[in-house]
Amino acid sequence: MSAQAQSAQVAITLPDGSVRRYDTPTTGAMVAASIGAGLAKAALAVKVDGELRDLKREIEHDARVEIVTLKSPEALDLVRHDAAHVLAQAAKELWPDIQVTIGPVIENGFYYDFSRKEPFTPEDLEAMEARMAQIIDRDEPLDREVWDRDQAARFFESQGEKYKAEIIRDLPIGEVVTLYRQGDWVDLCRGPHLPSTGKMPKAFKLMKLAGAYWRGDHRNEMLQRVYGTSWLTREELQAHLTRLEEAEKRDHRRLGREMDLFHFQEEAVGSAFWHPRGWRLYRNVRNYVRRRLDAEGYNEVNTPQMVDRSLWEDSGHWEKFREHMFTAHTEDDRTWAMKPMNCPCHVQIFRQGIKSYRDLPYRMAEFGSCMRYEPSGALHGLMRVRSFTQDDAHIFCTEEQITAETVRFCALLTSMYKDLGFEAFTVKFSDRPATRAGSDATWDQAEGALKAAAEAAGLDLVLNPGEGAFYGPKLEFVLTDAIGRDWQCGTLQVDFVLPERLDASYVGEDGARHRPVMLHRAILGSFERFLAILIEHYSGNFPLWMAPTQYVVATVTNEADAYAREVHALLAARGLIGSVDTGSDKIGYKVRLHSTAKVPVILAVGKREGEERTVSIRRLGSKDQQSLALDDAILTLVNESQPPA
Repeated sequence: MSAQAQSAQVAITLPDGSVRRYDTPTTGAMVAASIGAGLAKAALAVKVDGELRDLKREIEHDARVEIVTLKSPEALDLVRHDAAHVLAQAAKELWPDIQVTIGPVIENGFYYDFSRKEPFTPEDLEAMEARMAQIIDRDEPLDREVWDRDQAARFFESQGEKYKAEIIRDLPIGEVVTLYRQGDWVDLCRGPHLPSTGKMPKAFKLMKLAGAYWRGDHRNEMLQRVYGTSWLTREELQAHLTRLEEAEKRDHRRLGREMDLFHFQEEAVGSAFWHPRGWRLYRNVRNYVRRRLDAEGYNEVNTPQMVDRSLWEDSGHWEKFREHMFTAHTEDDRTWAMKPMNCPCHVQIFRQGIKSYRDLPYRMAEFGSCMRYEPSGALHGLMRVRSFTQDDAHIFCTEEQITAETVRFCALLTSMYKDLGFEAFTVKFSDRPATRAGSDATWDQAEGALKAAAEAAGLDLVLNPGEGAFYGPKLEFVLTDAIGRDWQCGTLQVDFVLPERLDASYVGEDGARHRPVMLHRAILGSFERFLAILIEHYSGNFPLWMAPTQYVVATVTNEADAYAREVHALLAARGLIGSVDTGSDKIGYKVRLHSTAKVPVILAVGKREGEERTVSIRRLGSKDQQSLALDDAILTLVNESQPPA
């Protein structure tokens, strides 16, 4: 082969390690076709040296190449990306005057923001969904085009698409501008895309409408956001819709009303009003956490709600979190901030008096009440609030103690999650973010220490790049609930930065002063959010020790009123929380009423039960009844009501 012929070829290394040579120019589609007709038909995209690309894009140099199909991990996001574009094309075909803005992939689906004078209706969603199916049936090719920046901006301006033009003009100088032609429609996008609209599975559904400010700025126009979900198969779509139906039944806001736990109102946006039953639930969980922390040697503290801005400036939080802080300026010309987190205040306690290496590790815990300004559009029941309490703790230790404290913390966390009803969780390792405090050497030290500690704790880590705190790397513990949803709750962060910035020190064995390492840790995170997760996980049917109302004694007939009150008094004397229902309603109605309120145990008593000193026990969620002698029933419920040790 001549040198000229060799220079016109590229060597493609496939996943199995084999190498194939192709005349240039070649593409992912051509590589797939050369391997087999089946792969060519199944191909959706191509990975070139790890970069996801369109099948039609040229491969100009020797590279490692992998063909992406529906079986590939990248397929789902690729399909959802195309679903957003097909939605935008459908909307543009139905309403030519509409302006399309952005349409990213999100968890479980996608959305697209539109500028339109008339508000969308549920019927409009149906129309867009039907047009999307037509566009898929048309099997229109998607072709990538590279445009000159100014030319692209002028093109969209000529189409009346001012938002697309604004995006282009705001791109960094020198960035490649790519447009995708989808039939007669052209959209701005980095890509990649499927080869044609016909490759997109008809396993999608438009879900809901919402408002969204352009670029998230309340000073800009309010756009109309259309949310959709998209999957690889109809079976996966149906499973997702079933999960959503189940999630709707379990929605903590609905159950909160039905169980009379809490409410929200405009005079205190983002802050919960806890009702007696809800506060009992809160206290039951908090008391359990407190007992576990006491047993683990934590020192519980309490720190001020409002602190001078100087402390937040020293810690670095003022620069990082200022926009999320509630502040006040007083007549003495001082600026104060409601604390959005507890860590700088805990350092102040550690700094009081002289600490020795013999005092370490020093474990400090607080049920710290915090305030953060969250945009009103982001608030969501107890899941996202402005006023919340953290089960926050900080461990001041030496670098040599990081591993032992991590192992100990992970054992505590695992045990507590199990007690609270969560058997499964995953762990993410979040390393240095782009904007951070501390030197690279400090981050190398912190990341190395945390990885070694996680390995010693036997954790299987999933890398979560760039998502560490601004002062240190962290482990994130992600729970899986009863219907398969994931919730990031616990965290452990290694911090060499804050002790330095706030001048924390201890006297070492050598008599010199040293900086402690600060481990930031939480198990529940926000109490409010965790309680919302618990409500939905259990669907309000809590274990007896956790339930805010543990029983109701309900009479079958008024002849049993005195006996019902006696049963109630005996249970209350043993520490159980409940009530007695001697109303005139029939027992069937009473059972339905208290079941709706999620009372876990209903003790039905009538004339016969009074004479025999028995009770008929009906458990929430069961149609069966159990008849027990009164003493046996009390002993059973007392044992069940004991919190985990």
